[in-house]
Amino acid sequence: MRRKKSNLGVTLLLAVFIAIIGGAVYLANSPMFERNAPKIVVPEAIYWNLKRPIGVKLTDDTGIRAYRVVLHDGRNEFVVAEERLETPSKEVDIEVTLPRAGWNRRTTSATMTIEATDISNWNMLKGNGASKRVRITIDAIRPSAYVIANSYKITQGGSALVVFSAKDENLKEVAVHTGSGKIFKAEPFYKEGYYAALIAWPVTEKRFRAWVEASDLADNVTKVHVPLYVESRRYRRSNITLKDRFLNGKIADLASQFDESANVADPLERFRIINEDIRNKNEALIHRLSSKVSDRLIRGWSIKPFYPLKNGKKVASFGDHRFYYYQGKKVSESYHLGLDLASVKMADIKASNPGKVVFAGYNGIYGNMPMIDHGLGLYTLYGHCSTLYVGEGDEVRRNDVIAKTGKTGLALGDHLHFGVLVQGVEVRPVEWMDAHWIRDNITNVFKAAKKMIDRRGH
Repeated sequence: MRRKKSNLGVTLLLAVFIAIIGGAVYLANSPMFERNAPKIVVPEAIYWNLKRPIGVKLTDDTGIRAYRVVLHDGRNEFVVAEERLETPSKEVDIEVTLPRAGWNRRTTSATMTIEATDISNWNMLKGNGASKRVRITIDAIRPSAYVIANSYKITQGGSALVVFSAKDENLKEVAVHTGSGKIFKAEPFYKEGYYAALIAWPVTEKRFRAWVEASDLADNVTKVHVPLYVESRRYRRSNITLKDRFLNGKIADLASQFDESANVADPLERFRIINEDIRNKNEALIHRLSSKVSDRLIRGWSIKPFYPLKNGKKVASFGDHRFYYYQGKKVSESYHLGLDLASVKMADIKASNPGKVVFAGYNGIYGNMPMIDHGLGLYTLYGHCSTLYVGEGDEVRRNDVIAKTGKTGLALGDHLHFGVLVQGVEVRPVEWMDAHWIRDNITNVFKAAKKMIDRRGH
C-alpha cells in the first residue's frame, strides 16, 4: 500500500515537473517573450542641410515601447526625440529636427544615436533593446551653378544646346528641367565640373521654359535660368477621311498582327486601336530606348547634317496633327512625329552620322525600324523599311547603308519615316538636316563654351 502511494507521489511530481517545463517552453516561445530586437531604419551615413528633418523609422514584431534620439555636435549632446508610448506600435516614424538652441553652427559633422525597446517580457521583463549610431555630414551650402553657353533660341518642336558649370563637394545630380516636367540629363563635358545637355520643346506643348538644377547629397538645390529666346510655331492640322478600302485592306491586315486588335470585328474600332493604342505602345518603346545618356566625359561632339535618302522628296511633315473622319464623324487623331521622304522603291537609307544601333526590328505601325544612338541623347529612327542591314549593337559609320525603304507597318506607299529624338522627345528633323542650324546652335555653342572654360583656367 505504501509502495502504491509512493509511486503515485512520484508520478504527480513528474507531471508537475513536465507541466512546469512545458509552461516554460510555451512562455519562452510565446509572443510575450519574443526575442527579436527592434529594427532601426536609417541610412548608415547622412548628409544634412539642417532644414529638412531626418527621417527615422522603428519597427518591431510586438510593438515599440520607448525610444530616444540624441544628437551630438562635437561639443554638446541634445535629446531631440524621446517618448514612452502609452499604446505600443509596431511602426514608429520619427522626424529629427535641429535643437532650438545651443547647437554649434560651425560644425561640419555630427553623430546621432537612436535607442529603442519593445514590449516583450524577455530580458527580465525589460524587453528587447536596439541602438544605432549614425554619422552626419553637415552641409548647408548650395551647389555653385551657372550657364556657360547655350543656343540663342528654341522653336516649338525643336532642339537647343546648353553648356553649364555645376560644382559642389557633395554633388549628387545635375540636369536641365523644363516647365512641362521633362528633365534632360546632362553629360560631363570637356573638364571636370562642366556639363552639356541637348534639350527639346515637345511639339504638343504650347509654352516652354528651362533651367539648370544642381542638387547635393544634403538636398541643397541651385536653379539657374537658361536664357533662350522662345519661338512658337503653328503646325499643320489635317482632316483625313477614311475609306472602306483602306479599313478593310491595310488596317485589316495590320489588325491581325496585334493581340489588341486581332479579334475586333468593327473596322473603325480596329483603326482606332492601331492608330492610338498600338501607336502609344510603339512610341513608348522608342521613348524608352532614346532616353539614355552616357555618364562618360566627352571632350567634343560634332554632328553633320542628316541626309538619309538620296533625292528624297518630302511627302509628309513633322508635327502634323491628324484628325480622322468616317462619314463625317471623327473617329481618331494622332500626331505625325517624323518627316516622310520618298524617292524610288526600296531605295538605300544611309547613316549620315556614326552611332550605335539600339534597335533593329519590327515595331508595330513603324514596321521594320532601325534606331541609332549618336551620343549626347540624340537618336534617329528609320520607319517602314523593307530590308534591314544592321542589327542591335552594331556600330555604324557615316554613309553606311543601314536599310532600304518600304511600306511595312502603317504605310500605304514605299517611303521613309525619318524621326529625330532628343532624350525621348521627338524633334523637328529639318533642324538636324540644316548645316546652318547645326553650326549656329551646336558647333558654335561648343566652341564658345570651350573658350570660356579655358579662360577660367579650370
